Amino acid sequence: MVKVTLKDGSVMDVAKGTSLAELAKSLSGKLYKEATVAKVNGEFADLRDTVEADAAVEFLTFDDKEGKKTFWHTSSHVLAQAVLKFIPDAKLTIGPAIDNGFYYDIDTDVAIDEEMIAKLEKEMKEIAKKDLAISRFELSKEEALAKYPDNEYKQELINELPEGETISFYEQGGEFTDLCAGPHLLSTGKIGAFKIMSVAGAYWRGNSENKMLKRIYAISFPKAKQLEEYLNLLEEAKKRDHRKLGKELRLFEMADEGPGFPFFLPKGMVVYNTLLDYWREIHEKAGYVEISTPIILNRKLWENSGHWDHYKDNMYATVIDGEDYAVKPMNCPGGILVYKMEPHSYRDLPIRAGEIGLVHRHELSGALNGLMRVRCFHQDDAHIFMMPEQIRDEIKGVVSLFNEVYGLFGLTYHAELSTRPENSMGSDEEWEVATDGLRGALEELGMDYIVNEGDGAFYGPKIDFHLNDALGRTWQCGTIQLDMQMPERFEMEYVGADGEKHRPVMIHRVVYGSIERFIGILIEHFAGAFPTWLAPVQAVVIPVSEAHKEYAHEVLAKLKEAGIRATVDDRNEKMGYRIRENQLQKVPYMLVVGDKEAEAGAVAPRDRKEILKDAMSVESFIDYIKAEIKERRR
Repeated sequence: MVKVTLKDGSVMDVAKGTSLAELAKSLSGKLYKEATVAKVNGEFADLRDTVEADAAVEFLTFDDKEGKKTFWHTSSHVLAQAVLKFIPDAKLTIGPAIDNGFYYDIDTDVAIDEEMIAKLEKEMKEIAKKDLAISRFELSKEEALAKYPDNEYKQELINELPEGETISFYEQGGEFTDLCAGPHLLSTGKIGAFKIMSVAGAYWRGNSENKMLKRIYAISFPKAKQLEEYLNLLEEAKKRDHRKLGKELRLFEMADEGPGFPFFLPKGMVVYNTLLDYWREIHEKAGYVEISTPIILNRKLWENSGHWDHYKDNMYATVIDGEDYAVKPMNCPGGILVYKMEPHSYRDLPIRAGEIGLVHRHELSGALNGLMRVRCFHQDDAHIFMMPEQIRDEIKGVVSLFNEVYGLFGLTYHAELSTRPENSMGSDEEWEVATDGLRGALEELGMDYIVNEGDGAFYGPKIDFHLNDALGRTWQCGTIQLDMQMPERFEMEYVGADGEKHRPVMIHRVVYGSIERFIGILIEHFAGAFPTWLAPVQAVVIPVSEAHKEYAHEVLAKLKEAGIRATVDDRNEKMGYRIRENQLQKVPYMLVVGDKEAEAGAVAPRDRKEILKDAMSVESFIDYIKAEIKERRR
């Protein structure tokens, strides 16, 4: 017998050699049905694997991120099996799970048109309906190569594996076999619904010198209802697409003359500057000072920071006076130079220095996506320089500030602690101290978090904040990175209470992340209907007829004098048409003025949801909207 410790801390004795699937079944029929993969002592394991020694075991389902990956990877094998039914000579390559579903790359000259897609979807449903048992077996490299005499793609993958290593395959009910490391579901019957989303071209291994393959993107779910909900979500997401709304609402544009370099229009700049005003207000309150550092700095700086070695391919370089320079991809080295421009004592620390810095990063053209992925953006960086004993309190202060900002917009989040990557700088001891500092702060705050092994920055571990928007999608925005490497490399110092020189510890953190990207997220989160305090136009005065234009402009003057962003829509169009047009422009308030309003010095307000309010004096409306703006109501 061996002892198994479950996620809830309970311990049970099981027979040595019990499979994880059998263990799940002994715990609950529901768990056995829903489990897709397990974690044994923190490592992912196939449900077919057996328990051979005392271990901590956790079962994951489709509701878990890694559980979905196993579900979708199995689904990609079902897609591949369906492809071979209709295109027997197709050469299969790879079929991984991705963030939203999976794909399979195939080499074929057969068109994957709508007719073929319908056939594939029907066959995938049939394969699932058969509930084919999935089994795993291993072969030697020679035996594995013999299975693919005419598939150079599989042969390439097999030849890259170490000599002497056995190679695993997964078989579906004796009908289909594919080279795969796993893990996989126990059977195809666990997959309840499929949908092929698109077909695209993709070079083998992303190399343009290789052959162009056909990539079939698809998604699957345990239940048909989940697929229906997902497709409805996609339709809603299309309506909220920030690229579409950004153009319709005249917030920003992209130009062929600058791919990945956004142009903000007047209305967009109002949103942008209002966000910055709020940023400055809360940072001043939290004890930050604001700095600004140059966009271009010389190569020596970037070599010293480590960016020249670790990030050069994403940097734009130039030559000035015969020396190499680079446009900054990050603000931190400049912030460090500011710290070093004067001596510091322990009494000065912590120093919290914020910067709205314009950074440039070379992104591949295929990765560009509206404001979500651009080549230049403003990062709302802040760098906190502190003594080691101040780490936890400073991190807690940053988290508190994050909570205030994200709560204002109705954005919830989950946190991920990212640990040391392979290409990192610094000693094991330094990384341990830094990682324990972040972990300790999260635990003192009582925050749930996920550990993302090996995904830290090259100079330190980090906490990433993944925001959940109105559609339940997640976006990575805020981050807290703890850094002991930059202070060492730049020989930063402060004089301690003992009169000796010491190295400060540094926190890199952003709240919005990229301001451009945060605006894109807000556009989609609010479907373009920004809260009144953030809206580019907060009120529009609509005269009923030509006779009321003069009064409309009198109302406008009062609104502007009160600091309200307002306009008059006195176009020669029907009043109903003008109201609808301004609703489409997501203006929070439309103030209709006719004879009654002009006589009473009043307005008849209606909001963009067509909710009419009783007529009120202009002064009363100004008081009402100013309170809403001041309180930043959602």
